[in-house]
Amino acid sequence: MRTAEIIERFLGHFIKNGHELTPSASLILDDPNLLFVNAGMVQFVPYFLGQRTPPSPRLTSIQKCVRTQDIEEVGVTTRHNTFFQMAGNFSFGDYFKERAIQLAWTLLTSSVADGGYGFDPERLWATVYEDDDEAITLWKKVAGLPDERVQRRGPADNYWSMGIPGPSGPCSEIYYDRGPEYGADGGPEADEDRYLEIWNLVFMQNELAAIRSKTDFDIAGPLPKRNIDTGMGVERVAFLLQGVDNVYETDVVRPVISVAEQLTGRRYGAGSHADDTRFRVIADHARTAVMLIADGVNPGNDGRGYVLRRLLRRIVRAARLLGATELATPALVAQVVSSMSPMYPELSHEAARIERTAAGEEHAFRNTIDSGSKLFEQVAAGALGSSRKIIPGTEAFALHDTYGFPLELTLEMAREVGLEVDQEGFAQLMAEQRRRAKADAKSRKQAHEDQSAYQALLDGPPTEFTGFDELSSFGTILGVVVDGQLANEVRAGQEAQIILDRTPLYAESGGQLADTGSISAPGAFAEVSDVQKIAKRLFAHRVKVVEGAFATGQEVTAQVDSKWRHGANQGHSGTHLVHAALRQVLGPEATQAGSLNKPGYLRFDFRWHSALSPQAKQEIESVVGEAVETDYPVNTFVTDIDRARAMGALALFGENYGERVRVVEIGGPFSMELCGGTHVPSSAKVGPVVLLGESSTGSGTRRVEALVGYDAREHLAKERALLAAVASAVGAPAPEAPDKVRALVERVKTLEREIARQAQAQARAQAGNLAQSASPVRLCSGAVVEFVSAEVDSDDLRGLAASMKEAFGSRAAVAALFHKSGEKVAFAVLATKAANELGAKAGELLRAVAPAVNGRGGGKDDLAQGSGTDPSAVPAAQAKLREEIAGLGARV
Repeated sequence: MRTAEIIERFLGHFIKNGHELTPSASLILDDPNLLFVNAGMVQFVPYFLGQRTPPSPRLTSIQKCVRTQDIEEVGVTTRHNTFFQMAGNFSFGDYFKERAIQLAWTLLTSSVADGGYGFDPERLWATVYEDDDEAITLWKKVAGLPDERVQRRGPADNYWSMGIPGPSGPCSEIYYDRGPEYGADGGPEADEDRYLEIWNLVFMQNELAAIRSKTDFDIAGPLPKRNIDTGMGVERVAFLLQGVDNVYETDVVRPVISVAEQLTGRRYGAGSHADDTRFRVIADHARTAVMLIADGVNPGNDGRGYVLRRLLRRIVRAARLLGATELATPALVAQVVSSMSPMYPELSHEAARIERTAAGEEHAFRNTIDSGSKLFEQVAAGALGSSRKIIPGTEAFALHDTYGFPLELTLEMAREVGLEVDQEGFAQLMAEQRRRAKADAKSRKQAHEDQSAYQALLDGPPTEFTGFDELSSFGTILGVVVDGQLANEVRAGQEAQIILDRTPLYAESGGQLADTGSISAPGAFAEVSDVQKIAKRLFAHRVKVVEGAFATGQEVTAQVDSKWRHGANQGHSGTHLVHAALRQVLGPEATQAGSLNKPGYLRFDFRWHSALSPQAKQEIESVVGEAVETDYPVNTFVTDIDRARAMGALALFGENYGERVRVVEIGGPFSMELCGGTHVPSSAKVGPVVLLGESSTGSGTRRVEALVGYDAREHLAKERALLAAVASAVGAPAPEAPDKVRALVERVKTLEREIARQAQAQARAQAGNLAQSASPVRLCSGAVVEFVSAEVDSDDLRGLAASMKEAFGSRAAVAALFHKSGEKVAFAVLATKAANELGAKAGELLRAVAPAVNGRGGGKDDLAQGSGTDPSAVPAAQAKLREEIAGLGARV
């Protein structure tokens, strides 16, 4: 039974039993707690908490999920995936334990002819939470399971939560016995490879307040209603029904391994566990990477982008270890898209973009591996030769800092050769980066966003936005929130959020910042500094009340700051013009990856593989300027999403759109995008657009910034004044000023080269004189080393030492140079090769004398450098150095 049919049967079974179908949410859900959607119920959390009313008391879905906490287990075991599909059925205050068990059991055990999966009931087991006697009774009643095939387990196995405060409850899991050839008898408690979990029935009834571990948590209290949340692992059921050994050999994963075989020349299942593990890593991570990129994730250095980057890098390294010499990701992406498109048709539309993103990261990382692997081999060889078998944290940091090796790659490579890594030392050197990562993690791992203050309002009508047609609207206050709590009123001097039934003030979204303005009534006035959407339904106006009071039910006037809105319109329409110009100059591959616009300013992120040339930037600015000059009309209309796409309207990747969408069209085919923002009536109203610069925001993503309207005019005026000042300074007309400046710069460079040449000649002369002034120091052995020490004016001690080394030639000599600067002194010690052979090592000599000037430093046998804070002690340091040299003979 193919995976697509397994999904079809699941949905058909639950729709037939009164469940409404809900599409999968994006892997990137608007939830501060989660990096990725990691369970089928995540999008339904507000329903479980009673914060919102579900569209139906019974829902069913096939949810895309990504979990990366077990990434090291992927490929090592045959049952871990980073990407998986969770088939689920959900009840919100409707049926509970008995009906959930009935529905699951019927689908699993009914014959294939009757629409079921046809599992043998005699091979199914159940586990229940340790004190859930009711569930045990129901398994006997509904499924006829004997006592020995129902096992009690503790909270580590049979109490479910998201791992963060939120809904939770005891669960009952269904296991399939694969047979004695896969492990020991005794049920799931004895062997979870033989007894494979395929379905989890969560009896959602509690809300957790705090979680210290999987077995240590606080229950805040019961949920408003008892709910059902179930999840059937599509990949696990697929490999059982398809008669293969594991999740990597199903109809949607095994073809990816086949492509990897063609790329590498190796064979999966040929007897090498290491090779098989690498094949499984490639297949799993390729699927996950494709699904993440499709939902709008790009490789980066933190958060979601870093997870994707790590997955792609593991693919690249595994492929290279298997023998791949060419880029691997294009063929792998193509196969994943082919395998998964029957379930996710949008992958076919995004295939080219996904391939470009993956290939760009692979190309960059292959260069990283090539440059860093030699250093790793040297580091590993040194560690293998030591007694501790540990790669020092300093070496791991050097691999990261110099060659871009992530710590995980160093750890992985170290494990393969039997080494450990000093992670504590690495962490100390990466303290700043670690603090940023901790701050990022902390911002995500907070309790579920509390919308309880808005609960009574969320089930009512949404706020009507009137701002497309007017800047002032009458409305009624639906609610007032003060310090996170619903209040009856807010008075002068207080800050609050006011929710209106209708408003002209734009709520921040789509890259456009929120409007500013005011809310007023007779005897009352409040300044609006921000507007945010609550659950995409309510407009919450952040206000400071200046005069009077506002209360629920009161009629008010909401007013937009017209100057702000005009500037915001210019910024947003300017963003569309820049997007269109980028695509015209660079091609359709330059697609939007994010934006921000506000009065006078815009920034636009787009997918592109390299920096823009000056010519490209000039051409983009010229195309935008022509569009402004042409004065294209700006039209908006609402249509269904399929028609909009058929018309060529562009959408932001990773954004979830409804069935009805708003299209903003500037100049017909010049620009057409799905957009809910506000705009100018025609392109000329944007005013001038001036590109400020272009930079990278991560692998495969670039950013342009620009000024628009009045701010652009001001910028141009300042540049004009600057050019006039430069022209006056160089004594040339403005058009000739650039050539005059270039000529002056070239003349300065010529003079600097001449000065450097003369300085070098002087240094060589000084070095020769110093070398000639060296006096002999007799060692205890009778050997002689020439020694010279001097204070010099030049701060280029390394250059002077190099010249002295040349002057000494083959003589056994040591030189010490000191340069005083205020309260500091820099010093260098030089020892020739002949002096090294007699025991005079520059690094050792420097460390011996540095304390004399309250300093420190280091270096190699031929040259060492340092600095100190006691210039007055230079004579003492010189004497100490002569003494150290004289004593060397006793140690040779």
